[in-house]
Amino acid sequence: MIDIPQDFILHSPTVPFPDIELALEEPNGLIAIGGDLSTERLLDAYQQGIFPWYSEGEPVLWYSPNPRMVITKETLHVSKSLDKVLRSNRFEVRTNTNFEQVIHQCKDIKRKDQDSTWIDNDMVQAYIQLHHQGHAHSIEVYEGNQLAGGLYGVAIGKVFFGESMFSCASNASKVALVHLLKNTDYQLIDCQVENPHLKSLGAFNIERSAFVQQLRDLG
Repeated sequence: MIDIPQDFILHSPTVPFPDIELALEEPNGLIAIGGDLSTERLLDAYQQGIFPWYSEGEPVLWYSPNPRMVITKETLHVSKSLDKVLRSNRFEVRTNTNFEQVIHQCKDIKRKDQDSTWIDNDMVQAYIQLHHQGHAHSIEVYEGNQLAGGLYGVAIGKVFFGESMFSCASNASKVALVHLLKNTDYQLIDCQVENPHLKSLGAFNIERSAFVQQLRDLG
């Protein structure tokens, strides 16, 4: 049984997040429970290095894990096989032309060893609203006229907070990430927590305090 501090419970939209240095070690980074997914709440969260992550049927859970996985233009690793795909012109990459389909694909696609994703209908609607207001963006990868992969996330300044990616064709999500790093002005991509797939592309862990400092410098 997890002992949740009372200060972590967001009883109303005006209750602020606790200081992230108070985040739990187990589960790693849990900092608040409850509240809503309004644009104001979400932007406030991202500006502090906090993001929502919960399963359907649970209250909204907010996290700021330590360490934090990130990737930059300088650390991006493109394998020979991926470089061949990129040079083949097999895929066409577009930006912000089909945000809703991207987030629905991220929600619904079957993933290895997972029965479902953390993306519920409330989260879908919240991020679509963020997109309409210019805060959330998608990278879409097309093979012919079919959406083959992509990613979406939230942008604040020169930081892109990656939320989810999907692939219906081999390497499609990797192509989206490479495009995000090579063809945009973002200096830091937040990958949230360690992931072997992203680590193989050059993602690495940094201390939460260093991550927050970079948010202040680049946000």
